[in-house]
Amino acid sequence: MLEGKVAVITGAGRGIGRGEALLFAEEGARVVVNDLGGDWDGTGADSRPAARVVEEITAANGDAVAHFEDVSEPEGAESLIRQAIERWGRLDVVVNNAGILRDRMVFNMSVEEWDSVMKVHLRGHFLTTRLASAHWRERSKAGEATGGRIVNTSSTSGILGIAGQSNYGAAKAGIAAFTQIVAMEMQRYGVTVNAIAPGARTRMTEKTFGELSVPEGNFDALAPENIAPMVAFLASDAAAGITGQVFGVTGGLVQLYQGWTPVEALQKGGRWTPRELAERIGELFADRASVYAPERSPLRQMSGLGGSEGQGPPVAPEVG
Repeated sequence: MLEGKVAVITGAGRGIGRGEALLFAEEGARVVVNDLGGDWDGTGADSRPAARVVEEITAANGDAVAHFEDVSEPEGAESLIRQAIERWGRLDVVVNNAGILRDRMVFNMSVEEWDSVMKVHLRGHFLTTRLASAHWRERSKAGEATGGRIVNTSSTSGILGIAGQSNYGAAKAGIAAFTQIVAMEMQRYGVTVNAIAPGARTRMTEKTFGELSVPEGNFDALAPENIAPMVAFLASDAAAGITGQVFGVTGGLVQLYQGWTPVEALQKGGRWTPRELAERIGELFADRASVYAPERSPLRQMSGLGGSEGQGPPVAPEVG
């Protein structure tokens, strides 16, 4: 489904990103495999993960090249996009997957822990998206049919919420909103922008939960490779009519998320007083809970982890 396309995939050295890179190549895409190679908290660097993925792709007669720079820095993002265009003469797909963790309850969280997570996730997504969007806009204004595709990585930590991840969750919720807005901005140029909220067994989840397992059978619902098919579809021509959407993907489950939609309202022909609101605010909730406590995410359900997302100690996100 991706024959002839050129894709850049960030955070593609391990886990979900690795699965995406391998499937993209299998489906005919030429791939720039980006990974700084740091630890789950963003420390350190290692060129081997990205290099190994490229070796796997080329061994299977695919076409790929490694990129080791930090895409949350302008120079790293610019060199990533430039590498694809200079090597293959075009750019068709950007998959933003790179991320880190710095979990802490908000009252214990440092400014550095907040900023570092925002930088890698939100700024990293922004920098690659900005450059790719500018490229496709220029091509479109020159009369070319661009058909660009951007697939961002959100999380149930942002869509539903997990205690102990106010930084990570805020960044991931921001990515969902960023996706919708950029989709509106780029629609006129033939570019689609969508996001996934994946659930899978990765080094991040196992750091917190230990070895996640599912009931024995032929299908491992928590394998990170399960996420790649939806991303490949969104990157293909078959998804040309889908943009600004957020999809949950866990195992064989694909969900369409739509958030922040009004569900009830109070109306008055003038300004409310605090006392009037106190008397009638219950009408907004009716049979709905007034204290936020989301249901367990699909990953928690499939792996048998108890508790709701809004309760319990700090935990790792459900994405790689």
